[in-house]
This record gives sequence, structure tokens and C-alpha cells, in this order.
Amino acid sequence: MRHHQACSRAHQVGALVLVSATFLLTRLFDRFLLDTYSSAPINPGRPFSSADLRIYVYAEDEIQGLRALLRGRDGTINAATCLKGQWGTQVKVHQFLLKSRFRTFNKDHANLFFVPSYVKCVRMTGALSDKEINQTYVKVLSQMPYFRRSGGRDHIFVFPSGAGAHLFRSWAIFLNRSIILTPEGDRTDKRGTSAFNTWKDIIIPGNVDDSMGKAGRLQLVELAKQYPDKLESPELKLSGPNKLGRIEYFKHLRNAKFCLAPRGESSWTLRFYESFFVNVIDYSEISIKWPSSRIGPELLEYLESISDERIEEMIGHGREMRCLWVYAADTEPCSAMSGILTELQKKVRRFHQSPETFWLHNRTIVNRDLIEFHSWKTPVPLP
Repeated sequence: MRHHQACSRAHQVGALVLVSATFLLTRLFDRFLLDTYSSAPINPGRPFSSADLRIYVYAEDEIQGLRALLRGRDGTINAATCLKGQWGTQVKVHQFLLKSRFRTFNKDHANLFFVPSYVKCVRMTGALSDKEINQTYVKVLSQMPYFRRSGGRDHIFVFPSGAGAHLFRSWAIFLNRSIILTPEGDRTDKRGTSAFNTWKDIIIPGNVDDSMGKAGRLQLVELAKQYPDKLESPELKLSGPNKLGRIEYFKHLRNAKFCLAPRGESSWTLRFYESFFVNVIDYSEISIKWPSSRIGPELLEYLESISDERIEEMIGHGREMRCLWVYAADTEPCSAMSGILTELQKKVRRFHQSPETFWLHNRTIVNRDLIEFHSWKTPVPLP
């Protein structure tokens, strides 16, 4: 037998250095790839495509209770009712995914699962109470073995209002790993905590078929009275002969160089989205973020100091990007849905197991009782 030289102290130190260097270089390389991928801008002129994205959309009649989250306890609420106003995104995203080229009808082929719900709408119309919503969600989730398999990590939910996932009172227990689509990411809605997490959730454009007002505009209204030749703030009449119609409203926006969109209760407002369709733009290269505590003559002076060339440059960038705020089929080269699907594709993971799932040598998924996944019986236990 050949005699092997004993491992010396120098060998041990060298091995440790090699392992440490390999670990650090691997982390740096992974971070470089992640930053490169996640920071890549969406090209509005390039059709979105990905062979890796396959989304299963739950049908309202395949899960007991899901129909109630869409139609109310009596099934009387229709999609057209919920399509209007601020809540419209929950319907639009659902309807476009039903027709999407990335939809799959085979759960075993899917890497993401969409759970449709018009819960904001059915709540506001009185078709479900807060208690009923909470109980129904728990009932629905307990009948989803695929939700249990991943701990909800590959399941998508839309919450289209300021309340966000708080509409489901027990969201923190059951949806804390799920992907949430919402237009508002910084609202706590007086719950003490936000339901939005940047590492898993996605901000989506709001629905512009709406006419809501915000008290935060009062400062601008007063400023407009002081400087009527520089700042227009028409008094909005929602009814009667002096009602400001939609066409007239957009004409006012079109005539402006800047559209001032006060924060209100959250950092988004439908005025923000509306401004993209009439050459009054927002966001980094295409916007200015100004502290509301400094609304006054200083703001007007600053805006007047910006050259027309720079304003046209900002508007030009906005024209290129505003299609991402329009909800249309993902076959369109640029739309809100193409942007959402691009972000969802980044959420696709090869490994989606939860602490309650296990696997064997042949890659079979089992539970704690070693029961194979496709033999799991509902209701499945939830956390």
C-alpha cells in the first residue's frame, strides 16, 4: 500500500484559502449576472417572449369558493361591473392571462399559477363581507395542493387598491411567500405594516377608467389662485352643467408642459397614469419628483428654469415608454401585460418546494407522511 503524506498545516491553510476564494468569486459572479439581468430595461419595441414562462390560470369552478371571490356569495357580480374604475386591473390581468400565449392547461407543466379574484369589487358592492373574504380565501387555498407544494411561492394574486393584500385579513399567514401584483407598494392602510415586499411582489399600472380625487391637491389649488397665468387647476364638477368631461379633461392635460400629481394617501394616483397618454410624462428620465412640503412659488420658478429642449427630451422618452401603461394582449409589442410578464418571468424558479414538502431519490415529491404529491387529499393543511 502506498504511504500518503500527512496533511500539513500549510495544506490546511491552502485548502481553506482556495475554498474561500472560490466562494467569494462565485458570489461575485452570481451577483453580476443578477444585476445585469434585473437591471436590463424593457424594450417597448421588442415583443416579449420566453419559452420558460408557463402560467396556469385557475378556473372559477374547479376550486370550491373561488367563484365567490369573483362573483360574490350569490354569484350576481359580473366582470363588467368590476372592470370599471380603480379595481379594473384585477379583471384585466385575469382576462388577458386567459388568452395569453403563455397560458398552460397542464398544472404539471406550469411554473407559475394565477389565482383570479375580484375581491375588492365584491367587497365594495357588498357581495362579500371582510369575514367572508377571509374565510373563503382560506377555504380556497386549502384545496390547492400546488399551493401547498411550493408554500405559495409560485402563485400570483392581484390586489388592485390601497388596501392591497390586507383585503384578505390573514394574508400575512398564508400569502407571505406568494407573488402579489398591486399598483400601490407603500400603503399600510392603517394596518401597521405594508403587504408589499420588493423581493417578490410587482408594482403594476393602475386602471385609468376612474374619477377619484385627493385632498393633497388643495395646496396646488391655492397656488393656482395666486398664479392663474402659470398654473391651471380647474374646479372639478362631477355632475351638473359645469361637469368637466373626459375629453375636456384630457385637453387640459394636453395643453400643459408639466402635470403636477400630488401624492395623496400613497405615492401613486390615477392622474399619474393618465398623464402618460397626453404627452405629460413621469418617472426618472421622464419625470421630476418634488417634495410636497415645498409646494409654492419655488416650484413654479424651478419648472420655468427648465429649457424647452429638456422638456421635449423628457416628453420624447415618455412617448417611447407610455405603451407600458396600456393594458393590452401580450401579443402587442408593448403593453402593461408584456411588462408584467417580463417581471413574472424573473420570478420563475426551478426549485419551489416548501418546508412541508420532501423529495426522494427519483425526484418524487412527498409530504411528511411520505405520500406522493399527486395522491395528496384536500383540504391540504395550511400553515
